[in-house]
Amino acid sequence: MQPIADLDVLPDAVAPVSSAPDTAGTLDLPRPVAGRGGTNGRAVYIETYGCQMNVADSELVASILSGAGYAIASDEMDADVVLLNTCAIREKAEDRVRGRLTHVRARKERQAAEGGAALQIGVLGCMAERLRSKLLEQERLVDLVVGPDAYRDLPRLLAESEATGQAAVNVQLSREETYADLAPVRLDSNGVSAFVSIMRGCDNMCAFCVVPFTRGRERSRPVASILSEVGQLVDAGYKEVTVLGQNVNSYRVDQGGAPVDFAELLYRISLLSPELRIRYSTSHPKDCSDELLHVHRERPTVCDFIHLPVQHGNTDVLARMRRTYTREHYLDLVERARAIVPGVSLSTDIIAGFCGETDAEHADTLSLMEAVRYDHAFTFAYSERPDTYAARKYADDVPDSVKRARLSEIVALQREHALASHTARVGREEVVLVEGTSKRSDAQLRGRTDTSHMVVFDRPAGLERGDYAVVRVDDCTSATLLGTFVRKTTLAAETAPPVAVGGVA
Repeated sequence: MQPIADLDVLPDAVAPVSSAPDTAGTLDLPRPVAGRGGTNGRAVYIETYGCQMNVADSELVASILSGAGYAIASDEMDADVVLLNTCAIREKAEDRVRGRLTHVRARKERQAAEGGAALQIGVLGCMAERLRSKLLEQERLVDLVVGPDAYRDLPRLLAESEATGQAAVNVQLSREETYADLAPVRLDSNGVSAFVSIMRGCDNMCAFCVVPFTRGRERSRPVASILSEVGQLVDAGYKEVTVLGQNVNSYRVDQGGAPVDFAELLYRISLLSPELRIRYSTSHPKDCSDELLHVHRERPTVCDFIHLPVQHGNTDVLARMRRTYTREHYLDLVERARAIVPGVSLSTDIIAGFCGETDAEHADTLSLMEAVRYDHAFTFAYSERPDTYAARKYADDVPDSVKRARLSEIVALQREHALASHTARVGREEVVLVEGTSKRSDAQLRGRTDTSHMVVFDRPAGLERGDYAVVRVDDCTSATLLGTFVRKTTLAAETAPPVAVGGVA
């Protein structure tokens, strides 16, 4: 499994600011070890681009193909099938995928010229739905194009393409498919953190977003299947789950005549284990309820970290974006979140240079950032996506040079806020879930706080990945907290209410 590229939804675990097109966050997935060929003698290599939803989808694909007898290759050169699970949210992601396809296609042609085994190349996910004609007919880069609701059909399509030598396609969207009955193959094999998909699709139709066209309408997964999957992760020793949806706040199912919304679902998940941290992504401000905020406050295992994409700071631009809230409503939500959940950490997405954006409207984004002071932010220059409302109704009329300049201002301001957020934590003790060794030294460990701040500290004897530790924060950068190990602990010990002594708590 290749590391994921162009992570668009949450901040990278290390960098508090990501900007596009200048930089891209990455999520490093440990490679699973697999033998050469499964029961059918063939191996598949899966490369993932995009958001956490695509990571979760790749794990479903691995489950489906493993069940059909394929081995999961850890190296492209060991594979008979190369599948790129793609993102169409931003033009840069599509460009990267096209570059990779050209490279893999050249390898396929070399192998064929040398009389080697035939290599199959497939594109999955959002690009598959949007660019099937170009990829198959005009550019002839792939043998297989499969949309996000057709992964169950992959074994048949691969067999058909291999037998006929013709391209195989299934990009049909579904109103029912949630893959609720499938057990994902955990390609992230660290045994600490896992993604759990709770719904698919999106109904919001934001002007800039192509997701409703590539992933279809919203469908919520049954409660029982979600609780079962999380319970299995707890039994396997996982310490953190991130529940996923294009807009988790709109999760809703009817269970025996009683509706279950996202707040109720999160509450039920929190009852499964006192040692399991729970995060979620992504939430839409229009659906973030006070009930959900009270779940954060009342359930100690629900992390006090909320990704709340604002996209812009000006009400008129938000209206053009079809975001269905105003600047004032958003700031009121932030105020309520901080009142109900003291110490809550907030992250966001911001787009610079949307259609028609003026200097004054851009200034409103900067002033909103000053008002909120986000802990983390993902920031992007606007990239027009075909078929979206904005592409059909608006002119992409902000020059690229202006977009880049405005984006640079946003990034610089966010770095100031991230540094201030980190500086405020110096001297505090934080509970850290150890995720592994530091990227710079095996003598140091890294992990995240409840509020999703990355901490690096010297490695003590007896502390391992998946343990909880109390760490005193001694110093910081704008990206990382630097600390000293205090003691090993458990999440339950650190979140338990005070013990009453002599009738006084």
